[in-house]
Amino acid sequence: MSKPFDYSKWDNIELSDDEDDVHPNIDKESWFRLKHRSRVEREDREDKDKKKIEDEMAKANLRIKEINKILSKASATNGDDSDSDDDLEDLDGLRSELKALQNANTDNLAKLDHYEKNKKWNVDNMCHVVEERTIVNENVSNNKFSEGGYALPKEAGPNATAKEDSPLKEESTKAKSSVKDVAVPTEKMSGATIDDGDKKKIAIAKTSSTTVTSSKTHRPPQLQPQPDTTTSVSVSMLSYHEFTQKYADVVEQFMGMESMDRSKEFLLLKGDILLQENASNYLLLASLEDEMNGFHEKMKLVARQSQIISSIAELAKTLKLHPGNVIHPFFQRMENKDLYAGFIAGVNDFIKRIEIRAVQKRKEMDEERAKEIREHGPGAEGTIDVSEIPREQRLGPGGLDPMEVFESLPESMQEAFESREKEQLEAALRAMKPEEMEYHMKRCIDSGLWNA
Repeated sequence: MSKPFDYSKWDNIELSDDEDDVHPNIDKESWFRLKHRSRVEREDREDKDKKKIEDEMAKANLRIKEINKILSKASATNGDDSDSDDDLEDLDGLRSELKALQNANTDNLAKLDHYEKNKKWNVDNMCHVVEERTIVNENVSNNKFSEGGYALPKEAGPNATAKEDSPLKEESTKAKSSVKDVAVPTEKMSGATIDDGDKKKIAIAKTSSTTVTSSKTHRPPQLQPQPDTTTSVSVSMLSYHEFTQKYADVVEQFMGMESMDRSKEFLLLKGDILLQENASNYLLLASLEDEMNGFHEKMKLVARQSQIISSIAELAKTLKLHPGNVIHPFFQRMENKDLYAGFIAGVNDFIKRIEIRAVQKRKEMDEERAKEIREHGPGAEGTIDVSEIPREQRLGPGGLDPMEVFESLPESMQEAFESREKEQLEAALRAMKPEEMEYHMKRCIDSGLWNA
């Protein structure tokens, strides 16, 4: 049976910062330094003593070999009667010296064993480095994420960026500059709900009020499914226009999800599409458009969904992970009331900035329209004559011609559309019977005069 391993040598481990033997009147730090210095000095003395013993044993072993060699030669000539008495005396002296050296080696070995057996273990001598090497990752300096925290495409290398349509890039950059300081879910958060402030609409001067219609919207139209011609291209390499053509329906579906659990499941299923910078820009522009069109409640939901995407991207950038690997950690954090409250606070801040940007955007559109009228006049080339557009191209989503529908509207509604005053249109609708109001509004929506 093999001998079991002896663990007794680990029973007495020496610690310089052990506080058990510190007197209350002695400074602890000074006592620790004193113990450490004493231990180091003791170990130095022991090392010098062991080195001295080992040198003596090495010399003794060398002498023992020489004596054994001489004695072996003498024993080979043992039958020769010519040996003198002096030679015999020398041999006796060598034998005595050999015995003395062997006894000295035995004593020295006992001393070394004593040192080893009574050795006090500490942090410096318990372990030693067997092998040491450094491995350098050649790709450690490569940036795998964009400035927003979204994963860069693999096909084009670390310095690649997704294509983006310049007009949309300009608008999304303006909107992001207004909301770039939105909080990431790290502060106090609880079961708070999205704040509607004082439930007031944004005040806009009547002279500069403009209703955004389908011809001015930033959101791309819902196109019919087309054959997949970019299966070999990464989603992150698509331009904004290409992305919206292929995946607008996926983003729109995510925009309407009120449940956080459903949002998590959908992200796990469609994260390769939604966790892209184009998807984030789509949500940002959609929330801005909804606010400009007066759909405040819808805008709040879209803003929350937009912040889910942005927060996951920020968390992935912080943890240096792919955004798809941060979906579970993010929603686990949302289960903490304090973290969830902080996330909602960030969403509310985002909503306020969207409201501010919507006011600014309306003013910019009104100023641009007024400038065109001043420079070119009402019938200038800058304006579009709807009558010149072929009827089949004018048809709205419901198949109705907007010109024909406009001419069939009551005079009050026509004046409201021409003035682009939402309040005037609401007043005209309130003056009608419910059946008449529903009839005209349905025709407006089907013809594209009004966005549903």
